[in-house]
Amino acid sequence: MLDLTYDLPKPKVIAGAQGDWELVIGMEIHAQVASNAKLFSGASTQVGMEPNSNVAFVDAAMPGMLPVINEYCIEQAVKSGLGLKAAINLRSAFDRKNYFYPDLPQGYQISQLYHPIVGEGEVLVEMGPGVARLVRIERIHLEQDAGKSIHDLDPTMSFVDLNRTGVALMEIVSRPDIRGPEEAAAYVAKLRQILRYLGTCDGDMQHGNLRADVNVSVCKPGQYEKYQASQDFGHLGTRCEIKNMNSMRFIQAAIDYEARRQIAILEDGGKVMQETRLYDPDKGETRSMRSKEEAHDYRYFPCPDLLPLEIEQEWVDEIAARMPELPDAKKVRFMGDFGLTDYDANVLTAEVEAAAFFDEVAKGRDGKIAANWVINDLFGRLNKEGLTIAETPVSAARLGAMLDLLGSGEITGKMAKDLFDILWTDPGDPAEIAAARGMKQVTDLGAIEKALDDLIAANPEQVEKAKVNTRLAGWFTGQVLKATGGKANPAVITEMVAKKLGL
Repeated sequence: MLDLTYDLPKPKVIAGAQGDWELVIGMEIHAQVASNAKLFSGASTQVGMEPNSNVAFVDAAMPGMLPVINEYCIEQAVKSGLGLKAAINLRSAFDRKNYFYPDLPQGYQISQLYHPIVGEGEVLVEMGPGVARLVRIERIHLEQDAGKSIHDLDPTMSFVDLNRTGVALMEIVSRPDIRGPEEAAAYVAKLRQILRYLGTCDGDMQHGNLRADVNVSVCKPGQYEKYQASQDFGHLGTRCEIKNMNSMRFIQAAIDYEARRQIAILEDGGKVMQETRLYDPDKGETRSMRSKEEAHDYRYFPCPDLLPLEIEQEWVDEIAARMPELPDAKKVRFMGDFGLTDYDANVLTAEVEAAAFFDEVAKGRDGKIAANWVINDLFGRLNKEGLTIAETPVSAARLGAMLDLLGSGEITGKMAKDLFDILWTDPGDPAEIAAARGMKQVTDLGAIEKALDDLIAANPEQVEKAKVNTRLAGWFTGQVLKATGGKANPAVITEMVAKKLGL
């Protein structure tokens, strides 16, 4: 278990002109399900295709076309719920959410309002070494995505691309437990991390595969605690929703601006209107999009084309048995098995690909040395060249082979640095490259001893100085290293110097 203290992060306090205010934040994360086919059709979900090329008849709302549930999308939602320690509802149902939009051909969205597939869960969000916030998950429901309206290709017309229509989304709804902009960004990052480890969403925020709707309100100090005790939302301020946020930095900036906007309204004697807003990153402000709809505005009713979804506990148990190791558990293992610091373990588990890479490098080797090379040398070089871990020229197997040479004493630390640079452009075997380039250490003790004896005989004054001040014995080590082209083991030389000089 992680040694964490819960709920220590203090709520974000913003000073208004007439007193302090606290932030209250809830989030709805829309995570695109990682699946080759859409939620209710067999159409491909592949990105980058020609507009309107991944569209089945049911996606385009052709008359008489009926949806058929994609079982794999259901499995992915169940797996996500298990990863968030949530209750899995063995019986759920789909509803129609009615509204008109040009890229929604049916005129309604199939979603789950009354009976979601996943119930209450939780996410543990680390806010610093040993400090975490527990954010409660209210529900996860499945729904189909809408298409995409394109407005910048023609000055007088808009275009509609239905490739995304019908793609499965998981809407992950939190309780209003988040208390500040930094905590909100950390929550999204942790949720993204878990989903990527599970393989249920690729978390690509740049392309909108994971996006957040942020509900922001402000209240006077102490009101949130009253809400926690009573679960009465009346203790919290009127919330405004900021739609479709796909950047951690913008999420923080939008929350900060929106909170200050609401405080200014309240302290001026006004009333915050519940509405949906958009964040303009160029102006650094939110702007009104529309008044906030309630459930009755969408005229929800049970989808007549889909029977209630019933799943068996045995199937849920099978999914649970196949669950991968999640980031918190992996972090604990890295710290326990390899003796890593909290910081290093966090860095190595931040992305699932990086954790898998380190696991392979460290297997059967010194974990601390492996972590140092992966974090400082590999990650440093990747960042410098703008590459991802998937694009690394040095594979985990080759880096591990190089560390074997270092661990056996065949190469020195300096040689390892030089060899790593060579491996970046040379795809060869590390041992063969080191041998071909004469990078192996001198291990012949006789050769080292002869070089040292010659040095002692030629420098009697330096010998006497070293006997008086033992720190000067390092001169002999440096000279022997120089004489052997830096290929002798410094530890062996130092030990031999001490013995020869009687230090």
